[in-house]
Amino acid sequence: MLIETEQTPNPSTLKFVLEQAVMDNGTRDFASPEDAEQSPLAEALFSLGDVTGVFFGSNFVSVTGGEGSQWTDLKPQVLSILLDHFSANLPLFKAGSAGEIYVPPEEDVHDDPEDADIVAQIKELIETRVRPAVANDGGDIIYRGFNQGTVFLKMQGACAGCPSSTATLKHGIESLLKHYVPEVTDVQAA
Repeated sequence: MLIETEQTPNPSTLKFVLEQAVMDNGTRDFASPEDAEQSPLAEALFSLGDVTGVFFGSNFVSVTGGEGSQWTDLKPQVLSILLDHFSANLPLFKAGSAGEIYVPPEEDVHDDPEDADIVAQIKELIETRVRPAVANDGGDIIYRGFNQGTVFLKMQGACAGCPSSTATLKHGIESLLKHYVPEVTDVQAA
């Protein structure tokens, strides 16, 4: 099994690209060992001690190393865990009912029904132009809401905590959205 590693804009995060699917649908972000309790793979990665974040994408796993960790030491350990997990065809998540999984609700900005056309345009741009680019960097971006000209977005994976995430939001995504949707005046992290 081949696993390629790629640098991300976040120097603390490496993207491990597999030649097979990791997630069939959506993404999953683990920001702590407690978040990882439903995934044997995420638990194993956090057990290394130097891991502070794990993110599952369509065909990649992004791993964030803690402050002071060195990728020269951590990378072989992460690769070993990934190879063992995917070579053995182990499940990504523990068996159980959906009722056993608790995901705390996120605070969404409630969209005004009168802004439905604007929100649809924003969501389409995020899905077709922004998310693919962010996924290439080992992360994801989630639409959280639109209120009085401001778009609220949540960055995940390699993008969460990345030194350049503010620049990405303000100069990249905000410029794109303002260009195509004149009603957008600001983009903020949620």
